[in-house]
Parts: sequence; structure tokens; C-alpha cells
Amino acid sequence: MNNIIKCIKLTKFYKDGDLTINILKEISFQLNNKEIVAIIGKSGSGKSTFLHLLAGLDAASSGDVFLNGISINSMSSNKIAQFRNKQLGFIYQFHYLMLEFNILENVAIPLLISNKSKSESEEIAYQMLKKVKLEKKINKYPSEISGGERQRVAIARAFVNKPSLIIADEPTGNLDQYNANIILNLIFEFNSSYDTSFLIVTHDVNLIKKIPVLFEMKNGQLYNYNNQ
Repeated sequence: MNNIIKCIKLTKFYKDGDLTINILKEISFQLNNKEIVAIIGKSGSGKSTFLHLLAGLDAASSGDVFLNGISINSMSSNKIAQFRNKQLGFIYQFHYLMLEFNILENVAIPLLISNKSKSESEEIAYQMLKKVKLEKKINKYPSEISGGERQRVAIARAFVNKPSLIIADEPTGNLDQYNANIILNLIFEFNSSYDTSFLIVTHDVNLIKKIPVLFEMKNGQLYNYNNQ
């Protein structure tokens, strides 16, 4: 099984005068194609920082990240951005939708960035919104739909380029159990339908119970929770 993302001795620290604040300490990790992995850990343990480093959104103090076998250290910022647009999808605790655009336009944005035409982008976006059962609300704006629906729009946007990997940071954190279950079902559906890999940071007990591979971030290091 090939890995889509891998890191070797990934370290992140900050300097505050003479004080060194260690966030991550020489973490080595890989996520294979079609795999779903969850990371748990206390707030402030470095989970979100780890995701940002893996996605090239932040720079490590030392170590290396490999995206589809290519070192991120050897990639230009433009190449990293292109990889994120085509290969990575992001889901956050907050939906981060563009309030001035309607639902269809929000989902179409990644396609437009990848130079697809407006008509093609909107058709693909519409089909993705059908999958999350929001095709009847394509002309609504984010302020006109519920929180659970906004998160489903965010998921449609994350999937619209059919990425190899979805990175999700507390995707059900602001949702009631009903909407959290919808999101969980979508994760497994897309994993099965598109062979998409998932790396999920979560505190959601229901989500944790259903994900087979768990890691815990603790004291700046990543431990295989299944083997503890």
C-alpha cells in the first residue's frame, strides 16, 4: 500500500528570548492510500500544528514531509499550493465559507482555481452538493442555512476536486449528534467510493469509536493508540 503523505523526524519549536518552546519532537508518521486515521490528544498538544506542517501550510523547524513521495523541502511554494488544490481537501471545525457567495459558488471555488471553466465548475459542484443532499439550496447563502448544512457544504467543497487525501480538524466539533452522524457517514462513503484517505483530528467519542487506526499526540510526540 503506497503512502500519500509521510514525515520523518518532524520537529517544531518556537523561541521566546532564551526559552525554547517545543511543540513537536521528531515525529515520524505515514498515511497510506485509502486509509482513515484519527489523532486524539488534549487541546494545545500540537495536533493542529502537525496537520499544518503536513499540508505545507507552516514550515517545520527540522525534518521533512513527503507528498506522494516528493519532499516538500524540494518543492516551491507554487508547487505545494498546486498539490493542495488537486490532491488535498480540508475540513475544519468552522466551515470557512465565503459569505458573499452562494452555496454553489462556494463549492465551485477550488475548481475555478484549478482553471476549469465556470460552467464545468458549477456542474461538478452541483453534483457534489447532490451527494450531501443540498442540491435544493444551491442559491442560498451561508447565512441562510443551518450550521450542519454549512458543514456539509464545506465537505462538498473539500471533495469537489476528488482529492487523494482529506485533512479534517475537528470536523464534527460544532455539530449536534444528528449532523455529526451525517458527516461521519459521508466520510466513510467517500472513502469507499473514491478511495480517499482521511487524517482526522477529533475529540468526538462517537467518531473515535468507528475509526480503526488511532494515534495520540502527547508531550510533542505521536503514539499509536491502538498499541497502548
